[in-house]
Amino acid sequence: MDNITEMLKGVLEGCVLEIISRGETYGYEITQQLRELGFTDVVEGTVYTITMRLEKNNLVNITKKASTKGPPRKFYTLNAAGQEHLQTFWRKWEFVSSKITELKNKEEGEI
Repeated sequence: MDNITEMLKGVLEGCVLEIISRGETYGYEITQQLRELGFTDVVEGTVYTITMRLEKNNLVNITKKASTKGPPRKFYTLNAAGQEHLQTFWRKWEFVSSKITELKNKEEGEI
């Protein structure tokens, strides 16, 4: 889908949290998983900014591991606060998503 970056800004953090919740991962892997899902406009810099914010807000645990290419990589796992934040994200997403669907499906004049 063309140029959905602006719309995605509000939900990418939740998507990144969901990816991290599924197992230890690092920035490039997160970017690749998002691209495989069809979010082809997402760049590593965007994911880096999100992971830094997650780190600053103490939502993830970090382990540094040696890399065959360059400096050590930061691997992320979700901690308890991150799990709670992710659950809140999904509750909000379900609410917004259901209201958008409701709006879309209403006949003209019912709003």
